[in-house]
Amino acid sequence: MSDTIRIQSLTSLGAREIEELSEVLIDCVEGGASVSFMHPLTRAKAADFWRGVEVSLACGERLVITAENAAGSIVGTAQVILNLPDNQPHRGDVAKMLVHRSVRRQGVGASLLAAAEEHALKAGKTLLVLDTVTGGDAYRMYSRRGWQRCGDIPNCALWPDGRLCSTTYFYKDLSRGP
Repeated sequence: MSDTIRIQSLTSLGAREIEELSEVLIDCVEGGASVSFMHPLTRAKAADFWRGVEVSLACGERLVITAENAAGSIVGTAQVILNLPDNQPHRGDVAKMLVHRSVRRQGVGASLLAAAEEHALKAGKTLLVLDTVTGGDAYRMYSRRGWQRCGDIPNCALWPDGRLCSTTYFYKDLSRGP
């Protein structure tokens, strides 16, 4: 990863963070990422999403990890959902792993994932679960980073252009160490 990328866990989201996270989300959707939003994604809808994340972050329901470039702008993010049912206090869900197209294939995603795992473990989570589009770059990264594939669900979601895509579920047992 470039030495100019800084990874951090945020404690709150202000106007600047919401604006920059919205830009990353919009870029990912424009680039064809299946991340729960359809194209075109408006700035208002993206900002509304991040304002909801801010409320959840403030309540301690999730972690928000960001990657910033040398200029201090957010170019990537990952979340860990902590607020799960009472019978799953040990588990977290990794969500909205997003990397701006301008910095992909530079180790940003792997660094975000490592930080998400580290912060989840500090929060008492020993098992993480995530889902991703079957067979893409993220799929390969999770496999390389020791995540275990559980299975695929055909036609589980839509690409931003409306075509069906399959989803793969992964988990990682953090209690076993790195």
